[in-house]
Amino acid sequence: MRSPRAHARAPLAPLLVKELWEILGGRALWTMLLLLCPLVGFSFAEALRLYSEASAAAVDSPVMASGLSPLDGVLVPTFGGFYVAVTLLFPFVAIRVLGNEKETGAIRLLLQLPYRLSTLIGIKLAAIWVAWLIAAAAACGSALLIWRLVGGHLAGPELFNLLLGHALYALLIGSMALFAASISDSSATAAILTLAFTIGSWVLDFTTAGSSGFPGLLAHLSLTPALRTFEGGLLSLGLVAGMIVAIGVFCTLAAIWLPTGVPTRSNLWRSAICVVAAGIALTISATVRMTFDVTEDQRNSFSLADRQALAKLSEPLQITVHLAVEDPRYVDLRRSVLAKLERAVPDLTVQVAEGLFSSHMNDERYGEVTYVYGNRSDTSRSTSPREILPLIYVLAGFAPPAQLSAPDYSGYPLVVKAEPVWVWFFGGLPLLILLGWWWSRRPFDIRTLSKTEDVHAQS
Repeated sequence: MRSPRAHARAPLAPLLVKELWEILGGRALWTMLLLLCPLVGFSFAEALRLYSEASAAAVDSPVMASGLSPLDGVLVPTFGGFYVAVTLLFPFVAIRVLGNEKETGAIRLLLQLPYRLSTLIGIKLAAIWVAWLIAAAAACGSALLIWRLVGGHLAGPELFNLLLGHALYALLIGSMALFAASISDSSATAAILTLAFTIGSWVLDFTTAGSSGFPGLLAHLSLTPALRTFEGGLLSLGLVAGMIVAIGVFCTLAAIWLPTGVPTRSNLWRSAICVVAAGIALTISATVRMTFDVTEDQRNSFSLADRQALAKLSEPLQITVHLAVEDPRYVDLRRSVLAKLERAVPDLTVQVAEGLFSSHMNDERYGEVTYVYGNRSDTSRSTSPREILPLIYVLAGFAPPAQLSAPDYSGYPLVVKAEPVWVWFFGGLPLLILLGWWWSRRPFDIRTLSKTEDVHAQS
């Protein structure tokens, strides 16, 4: 039996190289890269075409030009094709790092190496992340480079936030694949289980969107809304923490179920403890309300003067909304007022009426929104911040702030042709991927890991 000190001295580089070669030597990654070419290429080309048409119409109209944002017009649609590939194809890449070893019996040799289970799972997750980086650099990196070469604008915070969201999403898919492979005897079964997670998340999002009560709670389990937050230009620390916790949970479950010969009852007990701890951690992360608007036009925030004034509210502000969450008026109120107030007011409580839209039709108060600050209150049916903010200022007892002068967002109109996109994504990039596939067919000598084990056994 190896001591923990032997575990600590074991080098990680040979194991990481082995895992990377396991991915590069298989067909799954290269097949995914080839399929990314038409998916991302078509999404990027269509985004360029639509953006160019809108830019041509906005050449002589500053008002229309101010609505042209590369984040909404180019980046989000391009990464949309990449998101589909990660959801449907990336699980097959991630499963290979563990499923192939379980099918061939090599997992027994791997478990005898001087590495902790947490280290083995961590290295495999790192290899999965590198595989995602390769796919993102080949497809999305090409699109971003072409966009810059034709004169397109990229805002650093917006791009970083979008990449962070997709990276966390890919790691979550990868950790699910590791867990599915650890409890399955074949890669096919593990792939089915992982796709059940991802496609089930889509179904859950479609069927529970805009619902209240228990269906609304189920909607939070879907993975799709998490990406929408990043695509909207919001960096939510609570969401990031929650996704990291979920990744850690699936990796821990994979480490619990990976060893062979352990009684099932023991694994179930440890898994139950892990799930309970995860529930507590997710609940804590959900209370983290710190969110940053990283968009260049600050679309998710009030003006600077309003944010400074709302930050001075010393007493709790309570808002009671007599609208069902299915009502379009509530959706508008949530987007234009409530979400912005949550990031600006120090102490805010929002209560929403429960139930279906039809059950409130005979309620005389339906449609009202009550605002309570201290011992003062007022009611409004408006969903516009132009009417609601002055109402809050009156309740707080001070005059509306003078709006600070700030440069208007001018937008980034750009008229370009999409022909180079088709040439690269349907010609040059697939050729490079095929060459990389041919290069990766060289065999990897696993005896280097055995030699490493012998050296540490002797020491």
